[in-house]
Amino acid sequence: MEKENVLLEKSLKFAARIVQLHKYLIKEKQEGIISKQIIRSATSIGANANEAVYGISKADFIAKLQISLKETAETEYWLRLLILSEYIEETEGKSLISDCLEIKRLLVATLNTAKKNNSNKVSSKEYICSAK
Repeated sequence: MEKENVLLEKSLKFAARIVQLHKYLIKEKQEGIISKQIIRSATSIGANANEAVYGISKADFIAKLQISLKETAETEYWLRLLILSEYIEETEGKSLISDCLEIKRLLVATLNTAKKNNSNKVSSKEYICSAK
């Protein structure tokens, strides 16, 4: 039985929330520029984390997770901008930011573990699964 992959599950659910936000911004607010930016950055978080699991080396694994972390920071920025520009309600925005920050913490913990562990015996799947 395979372990639950917390980071991948949370990033997928977060991306789905952002897809709904994107639909809302396009349809209800007629906002196209920021909505395109945030959907790209938010969906890239999980996509790169998934790629990391199948990385060809430890360095590749770490590099993909670093990209996920950068995309998380960018997504947080767009969410804050959407709140400040009053495209989304503060309560909804804070909920999304909270999810984004949780993913950021998981990424940082996973990266720290991967960088500290010099053994090649631990698989990338184990790193991500243990980042609870």
